[in-house]
Formats: sequence, C-alpha cells, structure tokens
Amino acid sequence: MRSGFLFVAVLAGALLVPAGPASAHGGDAPDATAYRTEVTGLSAPVPGLSVRAVEAGARLELTNDTGRTVEVLGYRNEPYLEVRPDGTYQNVNSPAAYINRTLDGDTPVPSNADPAAPPQWQRISTGPSVRWHDQRTHWLTPGLPPQAQADPTTAHKLRDWSVPLRQGVTTIEVRGTLTWEPPPAAWRWWVGAAVLALAVTALGRRRGRWVGAVALVAGTITLGYAVTRASLGAEGTAPAIGAAVLVLAAGVLTLRGRTPFLLLLGGAALAIFGGLGDAGVFTQAVVNFPGPGWVPRAAVLTAAGAGAGLAATGLLRLRSATPAPISSTA
Repeated sequence: MRSGFLFVAVLAGALLVPAGPASAHGGDAPDATAYRTEVTGLSAPVPGLSVRAVEAGARLELTNDTGRTVEVLGYRNEPYLEVRPDGTYQNVNSPAAYINRTLDGDTPVPSNADPAAPPQWQRISTGPSVRWHDQRTHWLTPGLPPQAQADPTTAHKLRDWSVPLRQGVTTIEVRGTLTWEPPPAAWRWWVGAAVLALAVTALGRRRGRWVGAVALVAGTITLGYAVTRASLGAEGTAPAIGAAVLVLAAGVLTLRGRTPFLLLLGGAALAIFGGLGDAGVFTQAVVNFPGPGWVPRAAVLTAAGAGAGLAATGLLRLRSATPAPISSTA
C-alpha cells in the first residue's frame, strides 16, 4: 500500500513540474478573479463596431466591421492600435504597446517609446479583431479595495471607466464598469469533491466495472470544459485534455474488466490537471468561462472528485491483483 501511494505522489510531481509554467502563464488571463469588468456600451453607436470584455475581464476585444480604420488611443491619447480593413497594427512608439503586454503592466517601457513621436506601425494580425490588456479597466492597487475590506460579503461597484477610440476625426468612448464581487463558499465545492471521491471509491470496491461508466462521464465533462476554455483563447489546457482522453480510454477498458493501472494513471491525471489545476474557480467569483459560475465549478469538482476516486479504485484493484509472496519453511 505504501509503495502504491508513493508511486502516485511521484507521478503527480513528475506531471506537475513541466505543467507549472504553462498553467501559470495561461495567456496571462486568470482562470478566475474577484473583479468583474463589463462593457456597458459606446458613447455613440457605430454600426459594425463592437467591444466586449473577455478572459474574465483581463482583456478588451474590439471587432471592426465598419470598413474604416478605428484607432485605440493609449494612456496619453497617443495612437496605440489601429484596426484597419486589411488587419491590425500596433504603434511601437506608444508606451501602451509595452505596458499592456502583461496583465500587471510590469513590462519596462523602452526610452524610444515616446507618445509625442510620430506613429510607427507594426502589423500584428490580418483580422478585424484585436484583444489587449487595458489598465484603465483593472484594479491596480495591491490588496482588497476599501469597500471590500469594510464589507466583504457584498458586491461593490468600484468605478466607471472609459477607453477612447477614434475613427477619422471623431472620438468615441468605450464605457464600462469595474465591480468587486465576494468569493463563493469554496469549502462547499471541496466537500463535494471529497464526497464524490469517496462515493466512487466505494462503488469501485463493490462493482469494479461500474467505475468505467464513471470514468466515461467524468472524462467527457472534463474534455468539454477544457476544449471550451481552449476555444476562448485560454492556454495551458492541453494537460487537462490529455488527462480526459486518458480517462476515457481507461473507462472503456475498465468496462471490459481490464487495466487497473490505466485507471490509476488516468484518475490521478484527471484529479491533478482537470481538478487541482483549475481549483481557483472555487475561490473567486468571476470565472473565465461562458455562462453561470457554477458550471465550471461543477466541472472542476467532477474532475477532482471522480479523478481521485478512480485513482483510488485502480490502486486498490492493483493491490488485490498482486499475488501474495510464497513463504518458505525451514
């Protein structure tokens, strides 16, 4: 038994080490956050022009189908981005081109980046849409906002914000709000995952093949969740997709009464990459996923709980299948 748990621990460490940087830098967008950034509209409607908040509010996305050039202005009203009919361009002389490379805005601005200098445009895409971090839409002060410190159980609107655009000689504002939202009760989701793990383990002890159906359901849910996140531009989803595929294969073979080792391996990978890797959704209110927040939390709960239960079942089946050593008599 001890050797089996040691194997799982070593396996988890070996899998997590290479996955760390990818999940930590997943497109510089958080899996979940306490801050809700919403676009409320444009100061003047422009047919074919739309702006929305994406990646849990980490970026704004502008789509220009007007047939004319639209400029995004930087922090000193200098030209920063141009979305033209033939693609998107960035002004390398704009300080915003460097500040906005990361969510925290911590990229050093080179000395040649001067907002008063003539624009020097660099093409960054051929499409009519562009996404960028914008410090005007974020909460930049370390720690909780004063309103949240005073009352951490209630949502608080922190401010209205605006980002200037320009089309020809006309200036347009993208307008929105920034709100802090209290965290969900994370302990309920962890308890749910623990209960599911125990239930799957108990099922595996009584009806070993039936956990194959559990593996198929859990793998399908995790695969759908990870693929949806990938379609939204989230990076670092490949380990979760791989774990889901592995669990699906283990489910099919378990229904045929085979490969408890694959069940152990797939369950451990599912719990680590599909569950623990996205556990931040349990602790923050705003999740980088479409629809209500309980949907991704339920997917992560399923991966963590079912994955742990499948791994435990595989381990127990391997242990029971190991022949007892033959004792010798003097």
